[in-house]
Amino acid sequence: PRHAHLRFLTRESPPRALCFVDVRRFGSWRLGDAWQPGRGPCVLPEYQAFRENVLKNLVDKAFDKPICEALLNQKFFNGIGNYLRAEILYRLKIPPFEKARTVLEALKDQEQQRRKKNPALTLSKKLKLMRENPDLLELCHTVPMEVIAAEKKLFEPDHSDNYAAFKNWLQCYLVPGMSTLRDRSGRTVWFQGEPGPMAPKGQTPRKKRARLKADPEALTSKASMRASKRRPRAAAKPPKAEEEEADRPRKGRARRRRNATAAPALSEPEAPLKAQGSRRTSARRGRGEA
Repeated sequence: PRHAHLRFLTRESPPRALCFVDVRRFGSWRLGDAWQPGRGPCVLPEYQAFRENVLKNLVDKAFDKPICEALLNQKFFNGIGNYLRAEILYRLKIPPFEKARTVLEALKDQEQQRRKKNPALTLSKKLKLMRENPDLLELCHTVPMEVIAAEKKLFEPDHSDNYAAFKNWLQCYLVPGMSTLRDRSGRTVWFQGEPGPMAPKGQTPRKKRARLKADPEALTSKASMRASKRRPRAAAKPPKAEEEEADRPRKGRARRRRNATAAPALSEPEAPLKAQGSRRTSARRGRGEA
């Protein structure tokens, strides 16, 4: 691939390649058999461990922050990024700046009630309930799975069709009509509705509008309207005034000379050469009269 910055090739012929693709150069590579220190269980292959890690650590100060900021904490939400948090919160209609602990403690209570009502639920029934009424932690697993399991590879930047499919899949992030704010780390949060009680002060939500291409017909009509507005001003002067302006002497010696030589021909019949010469000199001396 074009943006593969690290390639592992097999020894078979022809060889196959395992490529580390990093379009925006955010990532790094470390050789090892585990996550880097500070990262929790992954939301995809380690869903149960991920869920337990969040619910048993709700006293952590990380959950004093808004839910939109807590979702980017890789210690608890390993794999969730900016566009995923927008899609997850949008589907559940959760304000992005609601306190994280308030949102997640409600999930803990719901889970305990489920176990009391149905202690003998099978795994298939649990999965069915999760699909029908997913909570925030379940969507942290299913939403990225939608991207991975899509027919087209939505993250292939070299193919415009795939990127278009990804744009169509988005429901909130980069979607016109949604509101945006910046969180305390400077990342843009996309959402709909109220931002929540912990929204940063001094900011007002801005709605993103669709950028429409300029219509050439509209541009020409505007230009014609402007021209029509200007025309009456120019035509307001009477024709005599225009004639007078044309007859007025213009600045510049060359123009004065032309006017001086042309004036006798219009006003009087031809005169001897000496007379013409004297008139020219008098015209030069009396510039204002010419």
